[in-house]
Amino acid sequence: MSKAPSSPNRRPTTKDIIIAPLEPPQSSNDNDNDNDNDNDNDNEAIRDHTLTELSQTGFFRGMHKGMSIASACLVLAFVLFTGLAPEFAGSLFGSTRGWIEQTFGNYYLISVMALIAMCAYIVLSRHGSVRLGADDSRPEFSNFAWFSMLFSAGTGIGILFFGVAEPTFYLDNGGALGYPNNPHADLAGATAIGRERAIDALRVTMFHWGMHGWAIYVIVGMSLAYFAYRRGLPLALRSSLYPFIGDRIYGPIGHTVDIIGVLGCVFGVATSLGFGVSQIAVGLERLVGIVPNLNTQLILIATISTISVVSAVSGVKRGIKIISELNIGVSVLVIGTFLLGGPTLWLLHLLGDTLLDYAIHIMPMGLWIADTPDEAQWQQAWTILYWGWWLAWSPFVGLFIARISRGRTLREFVLGVLLVPTTIICVWLIIFGGNALYQELHATGGPGTGGLIELVNAWNLPAALFATADGIVGTGALGWTLSALLVFLLMSWFVTSSDSGTLVLTTLLSLGNDDPPQRFRIFWGVSIGLVAAVLLVADGLKALQAALIAAALPLSVVILLMAAGVLVSLLREARGEATTLANR
Repeated sequence: MSKAPSSPNRRPTTKDIIIAPLEPPQSSNDNDNDNDNDNDNDNEAIRDHTLTELSQTGFFRGMHKGMSIASACLVLAFVLFTGLAPEFAGSLFGSTRGWIEQTFGNYYLISVMALIAMCAYIVLSRHGSVRLGADDSRPEFSNFAWFSMLFSAGTGIGILFFGVAEPTFYLDNGGALGYPNNPHADLAGATAIGRERAIDALRVTMFHWGMHGWAIYVIVGMSLAYFAYRRGLPLALRSSLYPFIGDRIYGPIGHTVDIIGVLGCVFGVATSLGFGVSQIAVGLERLVGIVPNLNTQLILIATISTISVVSAVSGVKRGIKIISELNIGVSVLVIGTFLLGGPTLWLLHLLGDTLLDYAIHIMPMGLWIADTPDEAQWQQAWTILYWGWWLAWSPFVGLFIARISRGRTLREFVLGVLLVPTTIICVWLIIFGGNALYQELHATGGPGTGGLIELVNAWNLPAALFATADGIVGTGALGWTLSALLVFLLMSWFVTSSDSGTLVLTTLLSLGNDDPPQRFRIFWGVSIGLVAAVLLVADGLKALQAALIAAALPLSVVILLMAAGVLVSLLREARGEATTLANR
């Protein structure tokens, strides 16, 4: 059996766990002890340490050789399939995704609400005082650094474009995409383009970007951090299954779960990078006249990937932390410009009204099920799609959040991850989107004639973003400076997504080592850039994006098991039946 760590602040390394597996939770009940002993005997044949030991020599030293090779081969296979047959792959994955969204939409809605209920239970129960680590452990990062990394890794560039585009789309009432723009506003009676519909537009945008999505990240991150830092298991997705399969997490089941996490991480970051460089290229054309063609986009991928690799190699405490804090600083400058340069008093009134409206409707919106075919089409195209996207990204973001949250209490973790990013995002959306809505509501030709609605309906999101900025500070020197800051944020947020993604997947492939070998951080950082570049050239990004969202369905089952596993383990710990780093 494994020995207790020499210091309560020292978490056993992956090698310690593999060579001397963690004792299964002990019970004070004799029958339970007998069952545990029986389980030990049953699992002896499964505990083949040669399957889970990290390579000690050669190129794969410090990594799990089998999982590393399997992950690389699967990535190559997916890239070849989507790259050589992008139309067929797009049709296959797109139809699968559509069937899932139509068939399991209500399941998604109920599952996300159940995760919010789980978060509330943790905060209000006695389990909230449990630390993610030994009882005397303390947070590794300051609150500012922690919040900066949470926001940068969990949000990304989407909030820049959709912060303007989404509320603008919901403000419109023309049904340009073949279904209602905003059934929530229509049901509330705000059918005309005006201030009430603007508030409803922002409320629905906040619904998709706020607490519901972050509750998914909370559960995944809490599960991984609890089993890693409290129970001494590897910082890997497999550990969340320990309450159900015990030491079999070190076998094929655990390998499969972690490889799925690796693939989701690679493809999630690669698709976002591939789509995002086209938007960055539009910004650069605006700033310095660079033609936003394929060559420009490939150069951007190479540049962002290089910076990301350097940041990932330097680690969480240096590169990732520094860039995340820089993101926050520039974001404050940008949002301050939008607030002070725009209709400040109007925005402040809008802020209060919208936050109150969001607080009142947050639960009803989460439980709303469409009644008509048109409403159902909107719900599948927006809400269900968003929940699928949050679920698909949750292994990557959740593991990164777990990595930076050691030493915090569960209550502190849940409230911090759930409320702080949600609050920041809501303020951001109201100020960004509020400027766009003001320009449409007060257009010289009447409400809805400001030109932004047409840009959004044409899905020209970069143009809508920069046009909103022009409406605030004009097209002169200030306009150029604000556009430059926006382009910088686009690039820096991509860097934080890519470098944290590289760290997450190498952590998985090293069986939870939070300082994986640098050569593999370089390898996977370069690989993500190559995947994005190849699929951009082959026009396979949309197919891979559809596949990623379709994969949210099986991931949702794993996430629900994570929630149940944490709850079972906390109850056993409260009864003194679980072995933790706090009581060994």
